[in-house]
Amino acid sequence: MAKILVVEDDVQFNQILQVILKQHGHEVTTAMEPNEAYDQMYDHRFDLVLSDIMMPNVDGYEFAQTIRHTDPALPILFITARDDIASKEKGFNSGIDDYMVKPINFEGLILRVNALLRRSQINQDNVLTIGNLTLDAEAVSAMIAGSEVNVTVREFNILYKLLSYPNHAFSRAELINEFWDLDGDTNLRAVDVYLSKLRDKFAAANGFELKTVHGLGYKAVLK
Repeated sequence: MAKILVVEDDVQFNQILQVILKQHGHEVTTAMEPNEAYDQMYDHRFDLVLSDIMMPNVDGYEFAQTIRHTDPALPILFITARDDIASKEKGFNSGIDDYMVKPINFEGLILRVNALLRRSQINQDNVLTIGNLTLDAEAVSAMIAGSEVNVTVREFNILYKLLSYPNHAFSRAELINEFWDLDGDTNLRAVDVYLSKLRDKFAAANGFELKTVHGLGYKAVLK
């Protein structure tokens, strides 16, 4: 079962997509426009995004570009009424993986969804274990000695990033660009706040230490 985010401002079509995807065993979250989708993506991790192009406030192109800044591997499928080459070219240049033109064939949709999920290798082992800490990227869960630690998606992603590249120093700006792009004007000190939270929450973890690199940012050092 994959976790799919549907972003579509046509209420009826949004509901139809939700029903079709659920019938094929997927867990579906819906949003009417990208700003609502950003809130969902802050709280949840998704395996695939289905998005329209023409939506209020933020269009699909900008939405896709924002996703690509924060998650280069997340598959994106555009479903839109725009059938011209320029729109398709702009979509793929924005980072999408596939493009369907309305009205769509729903059997064809499921074939494309399954292909995108296979290509994204969502069943790949994304579990990181260091000392008594286990991070499960698919479940977005953290365990210390078998006990779950409550973390937000952003906290998890920052920690997972640091531990995936031990001893590599990441600047505050790098972390802001990767994990705060959705928020726009975020102060670099926001990173310090999150690192302080991570140190408190994972004080009992015995396999690593989160160290400050003065004048730059942070790194994870294995013990």
